[in-house]
Amino acid sequence: MASASASLLKSSPVLDKFEWVKGQSLRQPSVSVVRCHPTAAPSTLTVRAGSYIDELVKTKTVASPGRGILAMDESNATCGKRLASIGLENTEANRQAYRTLLVTAPELGKYISGAILFEETLYQSTVDGEKIVDVLVKQGIVPGIKVDKGLVPLPGSNNESWCQGLDGLASRAAAYYQQGARFAKWRTVVSIPNGPSALAVKEAAWGLARYAAVSQDNGLVPIVEPEILLDGEHGIDRTFEVAQKVWAEVFFYLAENNVLFEGILLKPSMVTPGAESKDKASPETVAKYTLSLLQRRIPPAVPGIMFLSGGQSEIEATLNLNAMNQAPNPWHVSFSYARALQNTCLKTWGGRPENVKAAQDALIQRAKSNSLAQLGKYTGDGESDEAKEGMFVKGYTY
Repeated sequence: MASASASLLKSSPVLDKFEWVKGQSLRQPSVSVVRCHPTAAPSTLTVRAGSYIDELVKTKTVASPGRGILAMDESNATCGKRLASIGLENTEANRQAYRTLLVTAPELGKYISGAILFEETLYQSTVDGEKIVDVLVKQGIVPGIKVDKGLVPLPGSNNESWCQGLDGLASRAAAYYQQGARFAKWRTVVSIPNGPSALAVKEAAWGLARYAAVSQDNGLVPIVEPEILLDGEHGIDRTFEVAQKVWAEVFFYLAENNVLFEGILLKPSMVTPGAESKDKASPETVAKYTLSLLQRRIPPAVPGIMFLSGGQSEIEATLNLNAMNQAPNPWHVSFSYARALQNTCLKTWGGRPENVKAAQDALIQRAKSNSLAQLGKYTGDGESDEAKEGMFVKGYTY
């Protein structure tokens, strides 16, 4: 069985290109369950990670100093909204042109360790014909993949939603792995103005846990994303209260599903007041609340906390991240931003070929700023007015 697995791995066109698994034994003998029997305890610790354990725990390449994740996994519909904002049609050619601009930005890999892709992008080539996965790998960027199927109404709840996509996930994850993806993302949301109801919280946590277990069993490091939406007029204490409950449920069900904590990444919301609240919080306050929540809820075995921006302005997201990195943390505290990395870049491009370099420079500027914030060295010098614009959209879908 082990030799068959080795033959399969040798036939993969992408495995030997990944720095994070070089020199490692990529697979242990194929088993579905690993049991550890501590000598001092009668109970059995069961961790499910299939036969990919060595590979999964090499997440430190994604969670590496001064680097974070570029989230470019917008669905085709959401990408169409972004393109429409600059006067472009939502065609595959235009999506390809924009994604090419992002992944070919010079020295992107200096600040970005991973890129989350939409399924179309994982199988797509650049406008010059090179596979996007290969372009990323050459820059030292690990390709990831959005695997959920979006939010739908949750029956029996207070007008809340749940995330679909578990059906067929195992086969899709296996195919994504063969295509070169090495981590996955699943976004579910909790709405404070709508409760949140106990049903919605439990559904979110259970869905994330099942997704994480299936992903690990197929070689993908799961990004666990329990997003607390910014919608609402509530203060920061209410956000903290709800987040404590959500994160407790998430990690309870991750443990129940035997998910390997060393082989996941967490992508949470920062603890902030609601976007419509009259009370605003300084970066220092956001950092204080958020780090306190992490310390109460997140095991130090989790290697990386990759915050989402959630509609904050580009500068807000960077300042808040910087404030959280003013002292050492048990985890790598970094970023996994979409709009907070791309907003100025997209506006600068405007769909014009002659603006590609300027747009890539804008992307690199934002990536470098967040790299400095991850190191706790961001000062805010030289930022543009566009970077200060808020990006909150009520009821935002991805």
